Amino acid sequence: MPNPTAAMLVIGDEILSGRTRDANLHHLAGVFAAAGITLKESRVISDDPAAIVAAVNTLRTAHDIVITSGGIGPTHDDITADCVAAAFGVPIDVREDARAILQARYDEMGTELNAARLRMARIPDTAELIANPVSGAPGFRIGNVYVMAGVPSVFQAMVAQVLPDLGGGAPLISQTIRVDLPEGDIAGPLGQIATEFPSVSLGSYPFQENMAYGANIVLRGADGDQVDLAAVAVARAFGPKARDA
Repeated sequence: MPNPTAAMLVIGDEILSGRTRDANLHHLAGVFAAAGITLKESRVISDDPAAIVAAVNTLRTAHDIVITSGGIGPTHDDITADCVAAAFGVPIDVREDARAILQARYDEMGTELNAARLRMARIPDTAELIANPVSGAPGFRIGNVYVMAGVPSVFQAMVAQVLPDLGGGAPLISQTIRVDLPEGDIAGPLGQIATEFPSVSLGSYPFQENMAYGANIVLRGADGDQVDLAAVAVARAFGPKARDA
């Protein structure tokens, strides 16, 4: 059976403005590759309710798993939970199980669970909570959509919580070969190799170094033997100009 497919939805004006650099996609891609989950798509969208609802509905229909990051905090612009509830057509309000988690957390800290912080206990009906061992405020899952915080340490902890339940398939094997030739010189042979090994994804990523052009050829696939054979084919095609990166 093919590996399950996934999409990531990154939500937040701060990402699009350049103020904050997203680290969560990089982390998720690595974790999913090792788990045999094929990350097929990623979108970054603003804090716009209509855009979030539309993106959630499109992605959850197209993929087996959807991971969102950002927009579940205590401030007015944290609207992800409301938008996901709207996408599924279910009510949302403060949930007592989420409230209890927050109350225990803030009691331990000696901090008031005020109205702003209580916003983080607003969970759509029928959703299951995702534990947050870092800061307490839970994420949630509804259908095939997993809603997580944007802070990288919290996001990573939440991914670790749900990963065992996501299933998966054969881990993706990756090899990289450096070829010290410009892409225009390697395109033809690479195309032939890609045809010979249809189960292996071949990506060419050019670079310039010491006034010379080259490319890193990244080979990825679930069948390690096929990846190895394709890597041998690349090395043979370019001879002394090719080496392990």
